Amino acid sequence: MISVQQAEEIIFSQVRNFRTEEIFYENASGRILAEDILADRDLPPFDRPTVDGIAINFNSYEKGIRDFTIKAVQAAGEAPFSIDEENECIEIMTGAALHSSMDTVIRYEDILINNNVANINIDIKKGQNIHLKGRDKKAGEILVKANQVITPSILGIAASVGETFLTVKKLPKVAIISTGDEMVPPENTPTPFQLRRSNGITIKSVLEKYKIDADWLHWNDDFELIKHELSQCIQNYDILLMSGGVSMGKFDYLPKACEELGIEKLFHKIKQRPGKPFWFGKSQNEKLVFAFPGNPVSVFMCLHRYFIPWLEKSLEIPENPQYAVLQNDINFPFSLQYLAQVKLSVNPSGQLIAESVNTNGSGDFSHLAETNAFIELPLEKTEFKRGEVYKIWKYNF
Repeated sequence: MISVQQAEEIIFSQVRNFRTEEIFYENASGRILAEDILADRDLPPFDRPTVDGIAINFNSYEKGIRDFTIKAVQAAGEAPFSIDEENECIEIMTGAALHSSMDTVIRYEDILINNNVANINIDIKKGQNIHLKGRDKKAGEILVKANQVITPSILGIAASVGETFLTVKKLPKVAIISTGDEMVPPENTPTPFQLRRSNGITIKSVLEKYKIDADWLHWNDDFELIKHELSQCIQNYDILLMSGGVSMGKFDYLPKACEELGIEKLFHKIKQRPGKPFWFGKSQNEKLVFAFPGNPVSVFMCLHRYFIPWLEKSLEIPENPQYAVLQNDINFPFSLQYLAQVKLSVNPSGQLIAESVNTNGSGDFSHLAETNAFIELPLEKTEFKRGEVYKIWKYNF
């Protein structure tokens, strides 16, 4: 067996670049931006009022003029009106283009208008209530940096600069494969000795966060069937995410099938709980096989601890390691690295805290609904105390 850190290093050595593609911006939410979004012109593109009111030339105010004849009313989107006389003003709306003949805007709340004349009854400052051209960004400057998840706010920025087609990272083509004669479809009623398939929908749902629409397959425990289907999948998919068939049982055919197909084993078994029998390999055409143990908690942990970090590295999403303060003592007297299920919350001091729950092993998946993360406890220790800080791998949070 290898350590968790060794397994991580081996997996990260197989990071892939799936290149890029251009997609319509309405379909881009949740994808990974592959190039910077630039300002196509100064932002804002013109001087504009930040309030509704009147626009004047401040020199007139300095000369003592307080009554200004309204020359025109200007709405946002209209060509700007100019003034020609010292005692003229433009009644102007928020966001309209301000003509260079004016340099100060006064709110409606601070003026009185009678017979088309606006009287200023407060002290004002030159340049007030104006958002100057280019104040936010100059043409050609970066508005949004690449290598981040496209959010609604990013889409709004893209639309504002005319980027209706966005370059995004291509996604790997993924097959999710469960194995086992004892597993029946969720809609079927199992015999007293069977189980419903749940790992496939769990993995598929996690991948949907990354906009990966994975295919979902199931193979029974038949060596020739597994070998044949595996050979086909290695040709048609970039990544195989498998659950079951990798332990020491007589019907755990996957390692042997991979060997006969020339799929190189990069490791098999990690010093961890749950998920010790995890198998990872690479085909001759550079396709990757993540073969998780079949127990639901093992699948869930290995997916979040290994595959998701690999995927984010491949898509060049910046790392964001997170840690939490343990809220209760844990004793784990085994020579394995323990990834315990924990409930996360934030204490009044703003610290992320983690409370472990008692489970009945990797087959006990009922607690996954009430927990939020796995907390990774070092292999070198067997006792972990309240107040100690450890790395976490989030889900459901």
